[in-house]
Amino acid sequence: MEMLIQKLKTKEVQKAIQNLKGYKAPGYDLITGKVLKELPQKALRFITIVFNAILRLEYFPAQWKVAQVILIPKPGKEPEEVKSYRPISLLPILSKVFEKLILKRIKPVLESINIIPEHQFGFREHHATIEQVHIIIRKIRNALEGKMYCSAAFLDVSQAFDKVWHPGLLYKIKKSLPHNVYQLLKSYLSDRYFLIKYQEELSDLYPINSGVLQRSVLGPLLYLLFTADLPTMEQTTTGTFADDTTILVSHKDPKEASRKLQENITEIQKWLKIWRIKVNEQKSLHVTFTLNKETFPPVTLNNRVIPQAKTAKYLGIHLD
Repeated sequence: MEMLIQKLKTKEVQKAIQNLKGYKAPGYDLITGKVLKELPQKALRFITIVFNAILRLEYFPAQWKVAQVILIPKPGKEPEEVKSYRPISLLPILSKVFEKLILKRIKPVLESINIIPEHQFGFREHHATIEQVHIIIRKIRNALEGKMYCSAAFLDVSQAFDKVWHPGLLYKIKKSLPHNVYQLLKSYLSDRYFLIKYQEELSDLYPINSGVLQRSVLGPLLYLLFTADLPTMEQTTTGTFADDTTILVSHKDPKEASRKLQENITEIQKWLKIWRIKVNEQKSLHVTFTLNKETFPPVTLNNRVIPQAKTAKYLGIHLD
């Protein structure tokens, strides 16, 4: 079905531009936030016409689909090594202004169909890290007070944002959102390129074939849509904050706790394979929270035993 997207107004565009932070670095087009804030009313009306044409045609301009990657040297590292630099992707600021405005239009649709799961706390209003931590700690504390075993797996997703599979993401968008929103997001994702800038030198353009865009406005939302159908089970507690994922099971029998945890991990394993998401098994952790001292049955992912540990770090909090 089609979604009636309300046309943008000049005052709305002007407000979004005035809210820009002046110190933000520009993209390859060198148009800064300060430049946009100095534009006369006539130019703002023209930008509004362009924005509404994008909505009407469901076509994202090619000039806004080029990311300039700058390299920041890491202190004390060898300059000849690639790993000695931290890449930062810079997008055209006018593109980010449009993304903010279209996000406001899409959010009510997402809320109406309730597509983002309750266990996902990343990039959502009124969902802070501290609230997610409270949920996990409450689950562990209740298990300890009930003299149960709380078996938990902390999964390490490899390059989560950079490896998002575009055809799979577009399939999920088409399945869930109105057709015109799908067409616009399809245009937004397709035929994207990046170039590298180091000092005054520029590389050639190279295609972006996977991932959601670093430092973009719509990127976090697209990642949440891609991972919204992560398998969950009634007897387990799932906690996700963007790509930080943990699964917990409480039971009076440690073998039963590990068995139920393994069932959920097996379902997640199948899901990871379908949607081409990789998890680093050796960096993932299996922690059993208990007041008893004994060994606990291991759990596996991709036929590899997840390392057992006595402590795990989750959202900046050490749990032991």
